[in-house]
Amino acid sequence: MSLLNFRRTAPASFPQNEQITALMQGFSIEVMPRTADKIPDFRTLLPAGTRVYIAHIEGTPIADMVVTAARLRAQGMEPMPHFPARIIADRAELADWLARYQGEADIREALMLGGGVTTPKGIYDNSMQMLETGLFDNFQRLHVAGHPEGNRDIAADGGHDVIHKALQWKQEFAREKGIDMAIVTQFAFEAKPIIAWAQGLRDQGINLPVHLGVAGPAKLQTLIKFAIACGVGPSLKVLQKRAKDVTKLLLPFEPTELVTDLAAHKAAKPDFAVERLHFFPLGGIKASTDWTIAHGGPSSRPAVQP
Repeated sequence: MSLLNFRRTAPASFPQNEQITALMQGFSIEVMPRTADKIPDFRTLLPAGTRVYIAHIEGTPIADMVVTAARLRAQGMEPMPHFPARIIADRAELADWLARYQGEADIREALMLGGGVTTPKGIYDNSMQMLETGLFDNFQRLHVAGHPEGNRDIAADGGHDVIHKALQWKQEFAREKGIDMAIVTQFAFEAKPIIAWAQGLRDQGINLPVHLGVAGPAKLQTLIKFAIACGVGPSLKVLQKRAKDVTKLLLPFEPTELVTDLAAHKAAKPDFAVERLHFFPLGGIKASTDWTIAHGGPSSRPAVQP
């Protein structure tokens, strides 16, 4: 994720769509330590209290993760670090991470993941094993992963049965422990499969709210690269169709059409499982926050105005 060319300009002004502004309230965004280092002050980009996920890529020192979390906390954001099971050696290492996060950054929330590593580093293969340690029982909020288009790392056939059973287990865990829990998803590019997936959750008795992953504005080539790497399935055809149009090939792809469709569905069906949006700034944080400021209404304005 490139965060170069950070000098701010005023985002373009758009007529406000009340359905979009309603869905945009409480949106979150993701950073990595190396990209966060390029941001002088998150308050000039994001509303106060924005949840900022900190992606933990294999090989990133825990010290870098904790420093990033502490800076986000100091700047008035709500840091939510990733805990990828397959890169954690054992209970002692997990406990050390938690002690450092809580001691130095007052972490109260976490995203629990299996992680994209094929071979586990240690004893954990999935997020349920970490939850069973009891180390997260005092957290205020835990998020778990969702996959609207399946996840072949979990189910080779791309099906949802195994994933649904895991989500049912996690939902019951959260109920027993009194912890707020939500599902945060991989990004997709088309509303129809997302809506069908969300209904499938409810049909399976999974009532956790969904924070839907959305790819922020980025070059088409960048999005296609990330989509293939992340296993995005049916909705990839939206990008492939656009790539055939040479008049659009060099223009940034924006999530406006997707968010418009989802917001309209939410307005028509308030019980729609998608409660919040979570932005993956694949084209850079400035591009994503310019979009959220332009489309999100008053609640999306930065804490500190440029």
